[in-house]
Amino acid sequence: MKYVRLIQLTPLLLVSFLTSIALTGCGRSNTVQADRPAVIDTTDECIASYDPSVDYFPDKAEIDDATGFSVEYHRHYKTVTVREPWQDADHSFTYTLVQCGTPIPADVDPATVITVPVRSIVALSTTHLPHLDRLGVVDRLVGTGSADHISTPSVRDRLTSGDAIEVTRNLSTNIEAIISLAPDLVMTHSIGDPSSDVYPKLTEAGLNVVLNAEYVERSPLGRAEWLKFTALFFNREAEANVLFAAIEREYLAVATLAKSVAVRPTVLLGFSYQGTWYVPGGQSYGAQLLADAGANYLWSDSTASVTLPLDFEAVYEVAAAADVWLNMAPEWQTRAAAIADDPRYGQFQAWQRDRMYNNTAKTNVTGGNDYWETGLLEPQVILADLVQIFHPELFPDRQLVYYQKLQ
Repeated sequence: MKYVRLIQLTPLLLVSFLTSIALTGCGRSNTVQADRPAVIDTTDECIASYDPSVDYFPDKAEIDDATGFSVEYHRHYKTVTVREPWQDADHSFTYTLVQCGTPIPADVDPATVITVPVRSIVALSTTHLPHLDRLGVVDRLVGTGSADHISTPSVRDRLTSGDAIEVTRNLSTNIEAIISLAPDLVMTHSIGDPSSDVYPKLTEAGLNVVLNAEYVERSPLGRAEWLKFTALFFNREAEANVLFAAIEREYLAVATLAKSVAVRPTVLLGFSYQGTWYVPGGQSYGAQLLADAGANYLWSDSTASVTLPLDFEAVYEVAAAADVWLNMAPEWQTRAAAIADDPRYGQFQAWQRDRMYNNTAKTNVTGGNDYWETGLLEPQVILADLVQIFHPELFPDRQLVYYQKLQ
């Protein structure tokens, strides 16, 4: 099992965090093992002799922060509901996960049934790949989206060896290639647009398709907890519970530290693209990160959970004097690159005072950015980066991970 990497906390927080890890333990606890009847290891095997009195899922997912999915357990099957499969969706999706070697329940729609544990998977979004890696099931990955955008090393290794293939290129999904792989499961996402969503065509082709809607979550911890959603299909709830508990503890420890600050710098996000500047709404994922990092987001009063399309002048009116500027054009490595795009950027105080940071420290040569891949599973590391930028006195010796300062 792989452990979540620790960020560089202050000595007191680090001692507290390590102590909590020691008290909690890792993996399946001895107490739980001692109290439960001996059953087959359902993480890797089918049931050879079905017993209806046995609970084949002794380890249950414990959902704390995510609001977009839920799970109910029924001894030999699980009912998983994705409540909001895309932004403002008017209906939910339900999947019935039946333990291999046990009967399909008579009262469920056969079209919703997926046999678990899944033995092979095609994952069409890069955000799902770190889940497979951390859960120890990356060896079951047989197909991915565009390889150029992938950062997870174990996944890139599978693509290089030919154990997995790329099935998406230039936003076009090769459905025939996916069918030829005969995967147990295809995991993808939807934006609720029939003209661009691929999942209806995959379903029509007879494939088992599930929608992962982590991107709809408004909180950083909520998005990270979709690790448990992925785990449900591999019977890896125990591992996911332990991994997420460590992420959550560390995130809350850093957020608590940031609450102590006396001054909260004002922050601007984004850049103008083809005449429109998209800024996150005040109820969005990005706004929550900034609040937890001890910053004053200039659009925090907005009730929107999605991005707000504004023109340059509207942004300048609000953010000309912003203390810090984050998440600008990915190709900007220097402040000079910003004003080369548009000289008006030089009028912002953050540009003039050399306080511009981009989330591009972990990009690869083919265009992938691990901020949008592993970073979504490591909100505690991103949060620590932001606290270090806004309040460097709190992390005097730490190195930025996902962010870098524009030169």
